Amino acid sequence: MNALLSVLIISLLYLLHQDVWFWRQARPLVFGVLPIGLFYHAAFTLGCALVMSLLVSRAWPAHLESLTPASRPRP
Repeated sequence: MNALLSVLIISLLYLLHQDVWFWRQARPLVFGVLPIGLFYHAAFTLGCALVMSLLVSRAWPAHLESLTPASRPRP
């Protein structure tokens, strides 16, 4: 996963988090009991967890893992 794709996905998640379309209504109820805004945020949270796991597994800088604690530069 390259850096541009990562930035685009994170930007899309940021825009989707601003859910102004569900602010004024609690209907329809999902599964008969869950307000639509709460369901949206639950689905959004699952999506963020999936994106974060993809970023950690695909875009994590490998050079951070290759250094041993003794060889890291001191601040």
